[in-house]
Amino acid sequence: MISILANDADAPAVREFFELFKTPWQFHTAGDPAEILLCAGREVPADEAALLLVFGGEALPFDAGTGGGESTVTPGRFELDGLTLPIYGRRLVDPASGKTICRRGRMHGRPFVRVGFDLFGEIRHLLTAGQPVAHAAVPTLEHHAAWLRGLILDHGLPLVEIPPRPAGHEFIACLTHDVDHAGIRNHKFDHTMFGFLYRATAGSLLDVCAGKRSVGQLGRNLLAALRLPLVHLGLARDFWFQFDQYTALEAGRPSTYYVIPKKGEAGVDAQGRRPALRAASYDAADLREMLQRLERAGKEVGVHGLEAWRDSAAGSDERCRIGGLVAQAVTGIRMHWLYFDDAAPGKLEAAGFLYDSTVGYNETVGYRAGTGQVFKPFTTRQLLELPLHIMDTALFYPSRLGLSPRQAQAAVQPLIENARRFGGVLTINWHDRSLAPERLWGDGYAELLGRLQQEDAWFATAAQTVAWFRRRRAATFTVPGAGRVRISLPAGADDLPALRVRVYGPGGAVAEELARDGWETGREA
Repeated sequence: MISILANDADAPAVREFFELFKTPWQFHTAGDPAEILLCAGREVPADEAALLLVFGGEALPFDAGTGGGESTVTPGRFELDGLTLPIYGRRLVDPASGKTICRRGRMHGRPFVRVGFDLFGEIRHLLTAGQPVAHAAVPTLEHHAAWLRGLILDHGLPLVEIPPRPAGHEFIACLTHDVDHAGIRNHKFDHTMFGFLYRATAGSLLDVCAGKRSVGQLGRNLLAALRLPLVHLGLARDFWFQFDQYTALEAGRPSTYYVIPKKGEAGVDAQGRRPALRAASYDAADLREMLQRLERAGKEVGVHGLEAWRDSAAGSDERCRIGGLVAQAVTGIRMHWLYFDDAAPGKLEAAGFLYDSTVGYNETVGYRAGTGQVFKPFTTRQLLELPLHIMDTALFYPSRLGLSPRQAQAAVQPLIENARRFGGVLTINWHDRSLAPERLWGDGYAELLGRLQQEDAWFATAAQTVAWFRRRRAATFTVPGAGRVRISLPAGADDLPALRVRVYGPGGAVAEELARDGWETGREA
């Protein structure tokens, strides 16, 4: 059991951190003995503990006997044992080296570790402000949890946790599609149509010269450009209408489609502007038959929101518009162009959504919130956030990463390796028209699906992914005495994998089995 002594303002971050690092913990009560005592930004009490962990970016009276340090507000890094983590808040640094301190020793007969940053302040920053693009590749929150786990095990103490891995799989692969266009026939003599013609002709030729396209892809794009008048006349198939192609390519794997609720509505951005290019040229009602066909194929339909992030009444209307087109309840949303701010989670919850999947990058791939896990924003009661990690446009757009197909596969490989190492979910967004000319990103998507299959991922819709994490969050630990830990689970769901329970014994021995209600350790924890 980990006992936490932190400032009251850090309580939400403490609670959320231990929903992600799912292990027994409690807030510390003065005078009570603690097996592991973690102090964050507070003076260290005299209570006995088998291990004392002291975090904080400012000098404490505790430091008088352990070496001191200088406090700085300059963001920096924490480097130790091959681990390098960005630190966003105040740091306590060694005056000689300028490095964030990490001191180990013994005081009053007990081992301690003094770390020069505020753990829960860092967690709060990750789940609110998020990470800059420079650190997008780092799953910082997962590293914090892994390092804390390692500290405990290095001191010979046992640990129990429910890892973020569905039973029978290493991690979750969540396939999603933002429906921005739903066909090129909707675009006549507008920016989108002329942009297509340029990219299918001159742009494709330049891509061939740069090694980003094959000559065969150039031929497909030129042919599509020649066919465009026939598409508008209704004499040729609309090559941007790719729903059936996605269903075939995914071969029974679940996925989620986010549909724009209103035609011609741009919505307001953070500066109060209405960017005309954000408005959709299709009417969601025209997709009713296709959306119902997708549902029958095991797909989920959600909202690609316009105003919901800033207006809960508008969000409720958007949810009802899409909900009226399909049989299943619409519970999820991703904002169009990833519009978001600190108040957005509360607005979306008030609009009736159970989850959001907006927190990600437009310009790169990686971990905006520093995590590969579903988490709860601090301003909501029930709504959870499914972070977005990989988006096709971020990989391939010239104004973004501008990668070739081979470079794109290399860029996503570290994220796949992190998912295998830490568990959690890898959320992928491939737009509705991305299989078609002029993008022709279908081969890259097919290769990504194959690699995820080889890594033994559980493919799930966004709603299924969130439901699995919600069930894990609902598991509770109690310590009935004699060093034992009991786990209580909510009722299971037939379509969700079971939870795992992992026990780390003395010496680092690991035992793992399926969690079940009333599960109890047979060893100290």
